[in-house]
Amino acid sequence: MSGHSKWATIKHKKGAADAARGKVFNKLARQVEVAAKGGGDPEMNASLRAAVQKAKSASMPNDAIERAIKRGTGEGSDGVIYETIMYEGYAPGGVALLIDVLTDNRNRISADVRQVFNKFGGSMAEPGAVGWQFSRRGVIVTVGGVSEDDVMLTALDAGADDIFTQGDAWRITSDPSEVYDVKAKLEEAGVGIVSADSPMVAENLIEVTDLKDARAILRIMEALEDNDDVQDVFSNFDISDELMEEAVGQ
Repeated sequence: MSGHSKWATIKHKKGAADAARGKVFNKLARQVEVAAKGGGDPEMNASLRAAVQKAKSASMPNDAIERAIKRGTGEGSDGVIYETIMYEGYAPGGVALLIDVLTDNRNRISADVRQVFNKFGGSMAEPGAVGWQFSRRGVIVTVGGVSEDDVMLTALDAGADDIFTQGDAWRITSDPSEVYDVKAKLEEAGVGIVSADSPMVAENLIEVTDLKDARAILRIMEALEDNDDVQDVFSNFDISDELMEEAVGQ
């Protein structure tokens, strides 16, 4: 399983998403605002539709979504112009990282990202050095204890590509444009969902067996994600559940 999916599951179990809901909503609002610059109608703007679906999936209030759309289309705009940047780097153990950023200050975020890598033993990489290993995919993770038949039939009928075991749960992949439609169909069928997103997924994973490296990787990801400008962090690590729990517990 990709590092991004496993890290998202761990964060959910820790309750980190709930504890930082205000920060999460701020980041989602920024994504909606930027997407709305291409048009305020989600039916006519695929990027906005995906951003709105992602925000709703995270239980972001509808009025907050509407305010973000209005800012993006120029109504009530605060004049802030955001720039999209994808930074690339390496964590200990040769693990690749992609850092998805929306910022109004390139110099500030560049310094912040570099500082995190330096602090935890990672390094920045040149553009393209890491990105070629990743492609965007829809990824849904279910709660545990759901039967394979219940998940498979519903997911495949809804347009999913494949289904994989993840402990006692299931990880479902799809085209990025289909992920929230598949999620909705699963929920209609009574399947509980832990997470649904369209991350950058690595084709080949790097197995991490050293506890020190595992802790450093997770600390880099956590420190980066704590930055308001960082929208998401993608990685190609493969850490066993046991080692992950030990690393997160410190």
